Amino acid sequence: MIVIKYLYIGIDDTDSPDGMCTTYLASQIINKFNDNGIELVDYPRLIRLNPFARFKTRGNGGVSLKILNNDKAGLARQIVLEEVEKLSMFDCDNTNPGVIFYDGEITEKMENYAFRAIYEFITIEEAEEFGKSVGCEIHKFKKGRGIIGSIAAISLPLSDYTYELLAYRSAENYGTKRRIDYESVYLMDKKTFPDTFENIDYSENYIAIEPKTPCPVLYGIRSNNVEALKEAKEIVEVGEPIVDWCIFKTNQHTDMHIQKAESISEMEQFGCYEVVGEVKNKPRIIDGGHMFFFISDKSGEIECGAYEPTKNFRKTVSHLRPGDIIRVFGGIGEQNTFNIEKFQVIKLNDVEYKNPICECGKSMTSAGKNKGFKCKRCGNRVKSDKKVPIKITRSLKNSEFYETPVSARRHLSKPLCRMDL
Repeated sequence: MIVIKYLYIGIDDTDSPDGMCTTYLASQIINKFNDNGIELVDYPRLIRLNPFARFKTRGNGGVSLKILNNDKAGLARQIVLEEVEKLSMFDCDNTNPGVIFYDGEITEKMENYAFRAIYEFITIEEAEEFGKSVGCEIHKFKKGRGIIGSIAAISLPLSDYTYELLAYRSAENYGTKRRIDYESVYLMDKKTFPDTFENIDYSENYIAIEPKTPCPVLYGIRSNNVEALKEAKEIVEVGEPIVDWCIFKTNQHTDMHIQKAESISEMEQFGCYEVVGEVKNKPRIIDGGHMFFFISDKSGEIECGAYEPTKNFRKTVSHLRPGDIIRVFGGIGEQNTFNIEKFQVIKLNDVEYKNPICECGKSMTSAGKNKGFKCKRCGNRVKSDKKVPIKITRSLKNSEFYETPVSARRHLSKPLCRMDL
């Protein structure tokens, strides 16, 4: 019986806010592999980690490649390390690349580590100790923080996944306005949605396939299948050279970062959860446009936030009122506030208690503590001081989901178009 052995390669933390993209570095490695007869097994993988982790990279994503562990494995290692040395943004203090080579079977222990990297915060020291314990060959550049994501990128099982096609610019165009024909993007979306998604935020007239950073990516199209990506690429028109493109298999838009919390009190800072709670107060907006309210359960309470970049989503949130039961999805950030990515209405409070209406048709007022109500118009009195329940109409609907707009959506958040509702 022939046993096929593989070499797994993980790369992370090579970019900076001023440029580069680990996916572009991966595409250049793949080109060198092709030139030397080194074939990938399956698509390269782009694995997004905990969006609330401290010290995260710009998109907090690592890349992994899988090849046959044969007589060209040594050459593959050499190519990877040379390209990381050549292309990483070493001038940036927060760029600390890490590379992992692993030639064993992906174990349950490694899979559990990968989920930890998505759910929690892992230190460089923890990652290095873990990598050595399972037999990873570790290469750290500067502080080597990238080894955290590199190990996760090779280890994560993908029961749900999407694909992203990334097209890359010529180096002389980095930092300049991308020359994308927006009309062709609208046409592409019309022809390929919902197989492709997150292309356009129609509420903001925002082209979501276009990055807003000076990185090598010209555009990125996300899809449930490869065929739709190839069709989309043929439709989108650009006014500058595409020097390369690559399709990645990814955990983007899967809600893989979301853990189900049975109570508010069990949630921890920097974790990502879905949890059910009762709205305690009417959402309030503060200077800067951010909106906040509290939810509670028997175990405690937590402040929830819908931030200014979520735009019209805040208007939806503003319709919540005390007594509503909702399920929120999101993560807990630096301020211990729950950042909402989407929410589902479990049960609306559709009753409002008001002063009784007098026989003359005028709303009554309080006659004083424990003295009931009186009518200022005709003087009529009611002994009971209990307000009257009135059924009200709500703009929100029971069981419905409401999500942030495309322009404010995190990489891992699953859009409603991918949910089996």
